[in-house]
Amino acid sequence: MAKKMFLTRYARVHKRGEWGESLADARFLPFFEELAGELERYGITLEARENPEHVIEVNSYVDLLNAVRIGSPCDGISNVCVGHVIGKSENLDPLEDIRKAVNRIAFAPETVPPDDHNRRVCHNCGCGC
Repeated sequence: MAKKMFLTRYARVHKRGEWGESLADARFLPFFEELAGELERYGITLEARENPEHVIEVNSYVDLLNAVRIGSPCDGISNVCVGHVIGKSENLDPLEDIRKAVNRIAFAPETVPPDDHNRRVCHNCGCGC
């Protein structure tokens, strides 16, 4: 059975001009198609989703990363934000950070720190739980 992952964009209200176009369809959709094609070679299906009911106010780069969620049910990852997966962004490039987070969950999901409520049991991944 192939691994199935989801990439969900929440609706965004940009309070500042920065990064307003970075997740717009014109930039995001070609990026997503390329990323999904790369993963497909490894038997991983990446599905794009939209969640217009959940709106994120983007006041900072962290808010922008919070507006993009990744799920991988077979890995027990239901809906984590990109920032949770990558930590600090090196270049403040949203598409680069999304690619990094998706690849990390696709190929090394055990390295993603568990949510606070799941940190009761250490699985020795180095996340510090």
